Amino acid sequence: MTAQKGRDLLLKIDNGAGFVTAAGLRSKRLAFNAQLVDVTDAESAGRWRELLGGAGVQRASVSGSGIFKDQASDALVRSLFFAGTIAGWQVVIPDFGTVAGPFQIAALEYSGAHDGEVAFEIALESAGALSFEAL
Repeated sequence: MTAQKGRDLLLKIDNGAGFVTAAGLRSKRLAFNAQLVDVTDAESAGRWRELLGGAGVQRASVSGSGIFKDQASDALVRSLFFAGTIAGWQVVIPDFGTVAGPFQIAALEYSGAHDGEVAFEIALESAGALSFEAL
């Protein structure tokens, strides 16, 4: 796989009629995590930690930052945050695939300097099973 442009990693949200790109995002990040279940006991070989495979909680988090460019997607993001709504989102990873599923907006921050544009940061947390579709 060759290097890819970061701008090609897309964050999309379901607006009820399909998925639309969350406009204005300059940086995006997707992270997968799994909670480990430690089953180490006094009889563990050599005092090495033992983990229980297939147990624990899996989760994904998505974050991004950027500027406002598209009034419709900005309004949709704001309304989802203030309502605490879980919605369908997609993260499109170029030449790899698409991760899709329910996410809730965990944080939405706004900032701006007197001589610059208004910027925002968003953080999403998975709220159910995710799917992966390879390209």
